[in-house]
Order: sequence, then structure tokens, then C-alpha cells
Amino acid sequence: GGPWPSSSLLKFGGRTIVVDCGLGVTRGLAETGISLKSLDLVFITHLHSDHVLELGPLIHTAWTAGLATPVTVFGPPGTGHYWRRFCQAMEFDIEIRIVDEGRPDIQDLVSIVEFGEGLVMEERGLKVLALRVDHPPVADCFALRFEHAGQSVVFSADTAFFPPLADFAKGADILVHEGMLEDGIERLVAKTGNGERLREHLLASHTFAEEAGRIASDAGAKRLVLNHLIPA
Repeated sequence: GGPWPSSSLLKFGGRTIVVDCGLGVTRGLAETGISLKSLDLVFITHLHSDHVLELGPLIHTAWTAGLATPVTVFGPPGTGHYWRRFCQAMEFDIEIRIVDEGRPDIQDLVSIVEFGEGLVMEERGLKVLALRVDHPPVADCFALRFEHAGQSVVFSADTAFFPPLADFAKGADILVHEGMLEDGIERLVAKTGNGERLREHLLASHTFAEEAGRIASDAGAKRLVLNHLIPA
């Protein structure tokens, strides 16, 4: 796992899947040796900045690197608004590259699909399900379950301890769950000017590492991976 901002690369069912697009996702993908032109599917769990800030720059950078095949972005309500505003902000650059460099229109390449709880997609043997988790004050925050050929990978997204997640992750080969260390909370809040409010948010909206272990155990997950580590 790694610290926040949060992004994950999943190579699964022959697809190149990015889950969340926190700051640094583009550089991180490049450093793994992934060709940005192979970008295929993007999933956004919720619209906190550390999960969506670099969605637009990632796709734009892939486009300037030669992306010419469709990309589908799945996200909660509001994802389409983000993408439209990003394209408006980059309108000058996009239009001049289309005219000057002969690139396809980036807006024609990208499809935004906003989802809620339940089935998100089922295509070419890949099935994706969503579960609304507990991440106040964000109402639309979703855990994701990816299934293909009898294997499954589950991402918790940001959430407080949420027992229904164990059923959602039942039998998963890999459960990727956020993890917070209780001893480090005071160290973290001491660095900010809004320490008390931040402490309240962390305790109400995130999961301690040992609680993530309990979810994994109750789910019978084969492997637990901690990410979005707090503090980091």
C-alpha cells in the first residue's frame, strides 16, 4: 500500500484499470512502465480531491502521448461535471492540438458513466459492483468489487469501519482497504491549523488498520493490502 493521495493500478481480465486519480497518478503509472496510451478504464470512488484531482491531467497527458482509443471513466454523480469543466479550462490547448497536431478530439475519446450502488458494468467477462460505504460527509463514496474468471479484487474506498463491507468482499482474492494508525493521529493533527476538526473527520470517516483486518477476516479474503495510510 501507500500513502494518500490515493491511486491504484489493476491489471485484470486483460484490462488496464486505474482506481482513483490522486495527485501523482500520471507519474506513478509512467514509472511502472505502463504506456499511458493503453489507458482503458478509470474508476473514481468519490470526489474528494485526493481521489480525483488528477483525473483530467491523466487523460490529457495520455492524449498528448498518443492516446487514440476510447477510455471509459466510471464515477459517482458529479464526475461528468468535473470532466466538462476540465475540458473547458483546457479548451485552448485541446483545440490547438487538434488543429496543429491532427489529434482526435479528446472529448470524443472519453465516456463518463456515473454510477450508484449495484452493478456498475459487465463487459468482456469483467464485472464490477459498487457498495455505498460510510465516509461522511461524502454521501456518494463507493467500494468496488472487480470479478473476472472466478477471481475478485475489492477496493474499500475511504470508509469508516463498515461491517457490510465484509459481505461485499466475501471470498475476495485481494481486499485493498484503507488503514489508519491510532497512534499517529495526534501527530498528524498537530501539523494542521484545524487539528480538532481534522481529528473529528478522521475518527468519523476512516478505518483503523486493525479494523481493516477484521473486515478482511470476516470476508474470508485471501490477501489484505492496506492503502491510503494515515498518517503517512
